[in-house]
Amino acid sequence: MQQLMDGIFLGSIYALFAIGFTLVFGVLDRLNLAHAAVFSAGALIGIEVVTNLGLSIWLAIPVVMVAGAILGVLIERIAFRPLAKRHDAHFAGLISSIAFGAIILALLQARYGPDTRRFPPDSFPDTRFEFLGATVSLLQVVILAISISLMLILTWMVAKSKLGRGMRTIAENPHAASVLGLNVNRITTATFAISSALGAVAGVLFTLNVNAASLGLGHSVELKALAVIIVGGMGSLPGALVGGLILGLAEVYAVNYVGSSWRDMVAFGLLFLILILRPQGLFGARKTREV
Repeated sequence: MQQLMDGIFLGSIYALFAIGFTLVFGVLDRLNLAHAAVFSAGALIGIEVVTNLGLSIWLAIPVVMVAGAILGVLIERIAFRPLAKRHDAHFAGLISSIAFGAIILALLQARYGPDTRRFPPDSFPDTRFEFLGATVSLLQVVILAISISLMLILTWMVAKSKLGRGMRTIAENPHAASVLGLNVNRITTATFAISSALGAVAGVLFTLNVNAASLGLGHSVELKALAVIIVGGMGSLPGALVGGLILGLAEVYAVNYVGSSWRDMVAFGLLFLILILRPQGLFGARKTREV
């Protein structure tokens, strides 16, 4: 039971990162590889406002969300929008986002240095519960609750809200969306802002969970987030949550029954297996292309 609970909580962190990732990748068909830098920035900014400004962690999280949203706007305006009219906009945007992510990390290193940083010891209550023979911390419960809540809110927003309908229209055909009178640039910017806000919050929660933040923090999660959205199905928000939980459980059971050095092999072996058996992912829809 303890391994099951640990796997669920680890997977919920992967899912929170992947939900923001898949919002841009799946809905707008753009791969934003600066998302990992936003993850690291969220963690370090969270530590900054708690340590130096004296804010509680509950106030720090909204501040980090705003900072992440601002970074998302900058990423869209600087790394993606100038390249939107190119014939190779997808590939050019991917490369541009890598460069912009490197700029963010360079600025973070100039501000915080290369050393590992941590939240103060009393930043989050060290409350623990006994549940069916397993020990569960309040932080793990909060992480799981935030992941599920954000997934539900985003799923509703994409399916029912005016902004979500605009996202889906742009995903289908951006030129038709412009003809219909949708403000494509504004909707695209809002999507990047929401995605990066989620990525920044994921950085804070991940750092609280492992009690360490460094510049390379995001890169250790980025590849696994890609695996999560492929396992769950590209563009599927529930799929990102389920994919994150599957990956977290696979890692925890691999560490306990095989060894810690086998963790990544089991995780990415699962990715290959899903790609072979169900290329569209668990929640993805199979697409046909007519010539």
